[in-house]
Amino acid sequence: MMKQLDIERPALITAHGVLYKAGCLDLMRTMASESVDCVFADPPFNIGKEYNNGLSDLIDDDKYLNWCRLWITESSRILKEGGAIFIYNLPRWAYQLAAYLEEQEMEFRHWIAVSMKGSFPRGNKLYPAHYALLYFTKGKPKTFNRVRLPIPVCRHCGKDVKDYGGHRKYLNPAGLNLTDLWEDTSPARHSKNKSRWHINELKPTIPERCIQISTNPGDIVFDPFGGGGSTYVTAQHLHRFWVGTEIGPCEPIIERFAREFPKSELPNEIPAELRPVFVPLAVSGD
Repeated sequence: MMKQLDIERPALITAHGVLYKAGCLDLMRTMASESVDCVFADPPFNIGKEYNNGLSDLIDDDKYLNWCRLWITESSRILKEGGAIFIYNLPRWAYQLAAYLEEQEMEFRHWIAVSMKGSFPRGNKLYPAHYALLYFTKGKPKTFNRVRLPIPVCRHCGKDVKDYGGHRKYLNPAGLNLTDLWEDTSPARHSKNKSRWHINELKPTIPERCIQISTNPGDIVFDPFGGGGSTYVTAQHLHRFWVGTEIGPCEPIIERFAREFPKSELPNEIPAELRPVFVPLAVSGD
């Protein structure tokens, strides 16, 4: 059954972004080709998690991968030449999604290992210690910004954790270059600002680094799986425009924006910079 998504009636409009309560494919099929600079996707992991919309993400493996291929195909279409796509998932799925990205003629940049804290052994398998964060671009990257991290110090004595082989004085005062191993991104549990809703609230550090690496202020970021809104809030803080969708409740994201930007006035119209992203197409559900 074909239906029309009303782009004039989003769940949230801000000075930099727009959020829709809809399935990701419903929205993506209204978006113009080569209209966004970066896609950050943190999809369901297909491990049986129950969501607020009454759905479970546990489906047949083939159906899950086929669904992923649909939104990856749309992501590739809407991405500008030289734009970046990041996909956060379990290694179990990531290697198959990476192969499909290459079929879409996307260029491999990195498999970023994101440290997994507080996990547990699963049967006769190695202890799982990382999530996969795929980083691909649509051809040669049009933007690549070096991100630097503070030089680690001991929290007790305040001295450097490493001696850097006697070359400490040669380190860049702006910090260390970001590598493809991220060990400081454990989930934001027990935070006083954590949403009261039982949702997937990704630590903002993860989308923040992806956005910093691949975009500049004024660029457009798209996240098809809103969750707790980490990507949208981060994009707004970094002065990027953003477009998002969430098939479940949007209230947690709306509440989060109210906390993060308490003095901001919400506009009544979609920002002019985002208007070219949308085209009036009939769409089908995902």
